[in-house]
Amino acid sequence: MYVPKFYRTDDLEFVRTFIGENGFAILFSQVSGRPWATHLPLLLTKDDSGKEVLTGHLSKANLQGKELENQPEVLAVFTGPHAYVSSSWYDHENVPTWNYLAVHVYGRIRIISGDRLKEQLGKMVDKYEKGLVNPVSVKKMSPGFLEKEMGGIIGFEIEINEVQAALKMSQNRDDRNYERIIEGLTRKGDPASQQMADLMRKRKPR
Repeated sequence: MYVPKFYRTDDLEFVRTFIGENGFAILFSQVSGRPWATHLPLLLTKDDSGKEVLTGHLSKANLQGKELENQPEVLAVFTGPHAYVSSSWYDHENVPTWNYLAVHVYGRIRIISGDRLKEQLGKMVDKYEKGLVNPVSVKKMSPGFLEKEMGGIIGFEIEINEVQAALKMSQNRDDRNYERIIEGLTRKGDPASQQMADLMRKRKPR
């Protein structure tokens, strides 16, 4: 993706945390020569060799899953908070814009099944069930039920080749206008604007 230098980050620890907190992604690949996208949760974990990978699964009814072995190069897009920025908040004439956080992960996909798929499904479920009153666990599911459900999906791991991360949070503005943008977002009051204002306060350029 296009990332101006002001907004680019190579902080891998930030990327890991961002993916962990914004795990509902969009997976892009080619299906019959056309772009195809599926909305799905992805988990950043490690493969048997200890290398970081993304894991997930698709329904067998999804055409994308049926062509993954023939189109192994994929793009996973993770999006975070975003908010409209009005140019009326500046102390000079300018144009409106949009602040946002996004991570793009390019990689090569491989199909997994059996115990490996079961293990990754367990990790995915445990992550999102943590803290609930009556958490569900793959380990506690009856073998017959679990086998049937796994029969309807295609599991995969994505070997990560490239990561691009964009944090567009008005870093190119001077201190005065940076603070005016935070004030404007705070006054708007909607959850997305408030979240962006909070992030800008925490990550104010030094």
